[in-house]
Amino acid sequence: MATTSEFHDVVPADVAAAVRDVVRSLQDAFNAKDATALAACYARNATWTNAMGKRLTGREEITETSRKVFPVLPDQPVRYDVVRMFAIRPEVIAVNVVQTPVSPAGDAVEGDKGAPLYVISKENDGWKIIAGMNGFLTDPATD
Repeated sequence: MATTSEFHDVVPADVAAAVRDVVRSLQDAFNAKDATALAACYARNATWTNAMGKRLTGREEITETSRKVFPVLPDQPVRYDVVRMFAIRPEVIAVNVVQTPVSPAGDAVEGDKGAPLYVISKENDGWKIIAGMNGFLTDPATD
């Protein structure tokens, strides 16, 4: 009999690919500073808490806040690496990501790393982030 941990760590390949596509789309939208594309990665009723502790509710608020924040963010691209995913239910996946600052060529550079957790669910309009929170990675050995 599988333990709870073993069950939750099993994510079918097609689901894992769909989840990685959401994370990649989020990364691309963030790097392009495209608030509309970024918000499209979230479910309509999503909740997101950013690295500064601001909670946003719903795709519209995520869009509007991103439009305000993007112009003041440093012009620093990031890479989002999925480090773990596990199934909460077959169509609800929790995803740990390391967000690394990179050069325009994609090579890691000095800077704070983010440690977002996303909950990604299969919604009527595709796989979307339904909840998430970002923070900073405090132990580089854990990435």
